[in-house]
Amino acid sequence: MRRAIFLLLTLSLCGFEAFAIDERKLVDMTYPFAEDTLHWPTAMPFKLEKVNEGMTPDGYWYASYNYSGSEHVGTHLDAPFHFGQGKWTTDQVPLTKTIGPGVIIDVRRKTEADPDYRLQVADILAWEKKQGKIPRGAIALMYSGWGKFWGDRKKYFGTDQPGDTSNLHFPGFSKQAAEFLVKERKINAAGVDTPSIDHGPSRDFIAHQIFCGANTPIFENVASLDRLPAKGATLFAIPMKIKGGSGGPLRVFALLP
Repeated sequence: MRRAIFLLLTLSLCGFEAFAIDERKLVDMTYPFAEDTLHWPTAMPFKLEKVNEGMTPDGYWYASYNYSGSEHVGTHLDAPFHFGQGKWTTDQVPLTKTIGPGVIIDVRRKTEADPDYRLQVADILAWEKKQGKIPRGAIALMYSGWGKFWGDRKKYFGTDQPGDTSNLHFPGFSKQAAEFLVKERKINAAGVDTPSIDHGPSRDFIAHQIFCGANTPIFENVASLDRLPAKGATLFAIPMKIKGGSGGPLRVFALLP
């Protein structure tokens, strides 16, 4: 993370031309926000309302819209306050917690066999055996492969019935994995390419409780994990700064090595 911040500072000191970043090294990891953007079954969907769109009497183009919806729609942040009383609200989450080296833990083989799979400590240790110890301040993302179902509510959530939270099926984090990452590896943030950091059948949302209780931000519905290496990318996850919020729309992107 320090290296990434140093790089940005260096670019700013070198003048405008230094900002000509190689677009091939940028990966957008955010789904667009629209009325068909997937959202939690009990959440208000995103809505864009046209206020003005067209040529004005004075001869120039003018477009303006109102938007509304839940904080937890599409690619979004769960602020620690979401499941942690007295913890950071959306506007209080430090930017230093939303930038860090990306750790992409691929468990697609496990989720193909079990759609309710939960990331285990053994999966993390297997990653470390190949890639080295997870660095302090990393952003750890579980790569379940669920992004292939984006746009298909029934496959992505396990149910397409409005308000149905009893028949959800998708992968998430286990209690043990969440505890290991916050206590033993002291990560900056955790994320997943599914609707929730907790697997679909969860009733106690224990992964949420652990991460939020440790003031560790959560990123959900993260896109394009298939384009990232297991390590080496620097992740940036910038939320809308909603005062007192429990979460918010998120723009996630990666700078590849």
